[in-house]
Amino acid sequence: MPKQRLPQQKNWYVIHTYSGYEDAVAKNLKQRVESLGMEDKIFNVLVPKEKKIKIKSGKRKTVEEKIYPGYVLVEMIVTDDSWYVVRNTPNVTGFVGVGTTPVPVSPKEVETLQARMGVETPQYKIEVKPGDSVKIIDGPFKDFDGKVSEIDEARGKIKVLVNMFGRDTPVELDSLQIKKL
Repeated sequence: MPKQRLPQQKNWYVIHTYSGYEDAVAKNLKQRVESLGMEDKIFNVLVPKEKKIKIKSGKRKTVEEKIYPGYVLVEMIVTDDSWYVVRNTPNVTGFVGVGTTPVPVSPKEVETLQARMGVETPQYKIEVKPGDSVKIIDGPFKDFDGKVSEIDEARGKIKVLVNMFGRDTPVELDSLQIKKL
């Protein structure tokens, strides 16, 4: 429990939770804030997530992934009672900081994080260029090696020349189906 006088200003703080319980902690904390009338000291609870593109059973899916698993951001004024409310929320293991004193996150870091979360459509990250050797890691040509011949950034597709029966055969693949050698 913090004993020294803490600044009476609103800041973002990071709380550590058990991994996998971030959403439950955020929900519980919001309910506790409401039921204990702490809206004047605890303002915002945020589980940083971003959208990513994954391939599951050959289909492209957009999934939400936690940016920092095991952590939740809280915008609050730290007082003895607000600290107590957050600290005693189920599955919260503590604040990130030195000893028992929470250390605020810089406003710039919070802005960067919110901008990263606000990206509506995930971008394709194609880290190969024509001529690169790649290994196919998914789909009907799994475990084949090939050379990149074309890249379609907009669609996230890559044409790879795969050697079959002594000749190069072009195969169109998703950017998530290959790995650079």
